[in-house]
Amino acid sequence: MAVDSFLLEAAEAAEASTAYDSAFKILMFIVRLWVGIIVGVLVGWIWKPKWADFGSDLFHSSKLKNNLLSCSVGSISGLNLVKIQLPRCLNLMSNCVDEKEVLLDPPTTALSSSSQLGGENRAQLTEEDLKHLYRLVEEKDGGASWIQMMDRSTATMSYQAWRRDPETGPPQYRSRTIFEDATPQMVRDFFWDDEFRQKWDDMLVSAQTLEECPTTGTMTVHWVRKFPFFCSNREYVIGRRIWESGQSYYCVTKGVPCSSVPRQNKLKRVDLYYSSWCIRAVESKTGNGQLSACEVSLFHYEDMGIPWEIAKLGVRQGMWGAVKKMDPALRLYQKHRATEAPVSKCVVMGNINTKVSTEFLRCSEEEASDDPTEVNKRLEPSEKAGGKNFPKLLMVGGAIALACTLDHGLLTKAVVFGVARRFSNIGKR
Repeated sequence: MAVDSFLLEAAEAAEASTAYDSAFKILMFIVRLWVGIIVGVLVGWIWKPKWADFGSDLFHSSKLKNNLLSCSVGSISGLNLVKIQLPRCLNLMSNCVDEKEVLLDPPTTALSSSSQLGGENRAQLTEEDLKHLYRLVEEKDGGASWIQMMDRSTATMSYQAWRRDPETGPPQYRSRTIFEDATPQMVRDFFWDDEFRQKWDDMLVSAQTLEECPTTGTMTVHWVRKFPFFCSNREYVIGRRIWESGQSYYCVTKGVPCSSVPRQNKLKRVDLYYSSWCIRAVESKTGNGQLSACEVSLFHYEDMGIPWEIAKLGVRQGMWGAVKKMDPALRLYQKHRATEAPVSKCVVMGNINTKVSTEFLRCSEEEASDDPTEVNKRLEPSEKAGGKNFPKLLMVGGAIALACTLDHGLLTKAVVFGVARRFSNIGKR
C-alpha cells in the first residue's frame, strides 16, 4: 500500500509539473509571438525607402531623374524616421550616426545671395493664394469638417487648435491664437523676422533670404529645421507674401521650387509645405470694448516624410509645448522694438504689402472652385496614396514570414494574419 501511495503521489506530481510546463511554454510562445508582431509592425510602418514610390512615379518624366539618384540612399535615410518617431519609447541614441556632423555641418553648396526676384525662380504667389487663404479663414473652402484638438490659455494668450484629415494628403491643422496687448503690425513683424526667430525657435537651425521683390514684398527664403535628437534635418524653400485689407494681414507662405538651391544628401527637402495665417485686431478678453488684442488664424500642413499617423501623434504631444513659447518671445520682441533698434531686412520686406479691399475678398467667395476639394488636389494624391500602402505591404509580408517560421499549424497562422490585418487597418486610417 505504501508503494502504491508513493507511486500515485509521484504520478500526480508529474502531471502537475507537466501542466505547469505546458502552461509556461504556451505563455512564452504567446509573448514571443506578440513581440515579433509588434516589432514587425513598427518596422513595416515606419521604414519606407524612397524607392517605394518609384513604381508610381515611373511614368512621370519630371521625377524620374530624381528617383534614380535618390533610390540608392533611400533605405539609409528612411531608417532615421525611427529615431524621430519613437524617441521616448526606444533608446535609439546609439544608432544615430554622425548626428553632430549633420547638425553642425553647413550646406555644402553655397546658396545664392539675396537678389531681386526674376526669371524661373520667381515665387509664384498670386491673388489666387490670397483668395484661398480667405476662404480658409471664413471656413468656406469646401473642405472636410474640423475636429477640435486643444483649448488652452495663459494670462496673456489663448490658443485653440483643430485638425482634419483629407481623403488624400497629410493632416491639415487650423489654430486660433489671441495675444493680449499686441497690435497686428507687431505680431506680423514678429512672425516675419527670421533673425529674431532664431533666438526663440530652437528648431530653426538657419534661415537665409534667397530672393526678394521690393515692389510686392514677395520673398523666397531657405530654412533648415532640426528634428528631435538631431536626426534627419529638414530644409524648406519657402515663398511668402503679405496682403493687407483694412486692419487685417493675410500672410501666405508655401513651398516653392528654386533651381538655385540644389538638393543635398544630408538634408531632406520638404516640397509640400503650406503655412499661412490671418492677423487682425480683436476685442480683449477683459471686456473693455477696446481692440487691444491680436488674433492669429493659422492654417498649416506639410509632408515631412513621416507616416501621417505618427506625425499626428507627435503634433498632439508637442503642440502646446511649442505654442506656449511664442507668448514670452513676443513680449521680448515688443521690448526689442521699443528700443528703436534697427529692424531686420525681413521686417522691411514684411512692411511692403499689397493692399486689397474687403469687397474684393468677399467677391472671392463666389469665385470658389466647382470642386470643393481644391485644396486636396494640391497634395499630389497619386504619389501620397502609393506611399501609404507601402507599410501595409510590409506588415502583410512580415506576417506571412512570421506565420511560416513559428509553426505549421493553421491556428497559429490564423492568429498572426488576424493581428497583422488589424494593424494594417489602423495604418490605413
